[in-house]
Amino acid sequence: MSAAQAVRYTRYGGPGVLSLDTIELPEPGPGEVRVAVHAAGVNPFDSKARRGLYAHEAAPPAPVRVGLECSGVVDALGADVTGWAVGDAVFGLAPGSAATHVVVPAAGLVAKPGSMTFVQAAALPVACETAFRVVRLLEVRAGDVVLVHAAAGAVGLVASQLALARGARVLGTAGPANHEFLSSLGVEPVLYGDGLAARVRALAPGGVDAVVDASGRDVLPVSIELAGGPDRVVTIADGSASQYGVRASWSADLPLPQVFETVLPLVEQGTVRMPIAATFPLEQVAAAQELSETGHLCGKIVLTAGSPD
Repeated sequence: MSAAQAVRYTRYGGPGVLSLDTIELPEPGPGEVRVAVHAAGVNPFDSKARRGLYAHEAAPPAPVRVGLECSGVVDALGADVTGWAVGDAVFGLAPGSAATHVVVPAAGLVAKPGSMTFVQAAALPVACETAFRVVRLLEVRAGDVVLVHAAAGAVGLVASQLALARGARVLGTAGPANHEFLSSLGVEPVLYGDGLAARVRALAPGGVDAVVDASGRDVLPVSIELAGGPDRVVTIADGSASQYGVRASWSADLPLPQVFETVLPLVEQGTVRMPIAATFPLEQVAAAQELSETGHLCGKIVLTAGSPD
């Protein structure tokens, strides 16, 4: 095979700017492997980047590939790669992963357990790394009361479950449709929107010990009020954090395999669950991103390439 396919865009805009293009099959360099992608996660970042929210130019200078994470099978090794073999099932962070093939650093991959489907594995890297990082930054401890905004989204779900695993009590904002599921995890659901502070104080009269903002929807002022100050609030989604003295955490600070040394056993035990909100074949990436942009999902949207499982 001398060609691959990848989702790309050449201008900023709505989902219609996306196309599935034929590209040259990428070759791994030193320390890299090529993964034949079976499934790729869809993240809010994908849509924001496609709309040009992070851009400094009117149009991309070159076609931009889509996707941040995937699962699949190693199908080529670069020089100096040890620990992996062609045919190994893996998952990990992989820019440009909405494709049939992607090249990634070998050191960042995690072995996919046989008990886990490729779709399930592709849903984990971004959400688990981000949630693990934020819960660690907040130093969540047993007995803490933690408020998680957007608790039914992928990052919010994992953050809530990691906090519960540490012995914390978790309150999670979500729409009514997701309250029953959150309750089944041990999260105490709270309706977001006007009156949130009063609803939280009805459950936790003394306020909360820590806040995870995974929504980015102007919840920092009420979060600071409930936490008694900005020091115990961390956002992954609100660019105005510095105005409030709140910490924003935008990027990974630990290698992914190190994160999954802790998280993967929790996933395999069922302590951390990631529901799959929807799957779409790679050629329907525009529909997948359009659904993602509604922001009212429970869990993760995943793209599939070929026969993922």
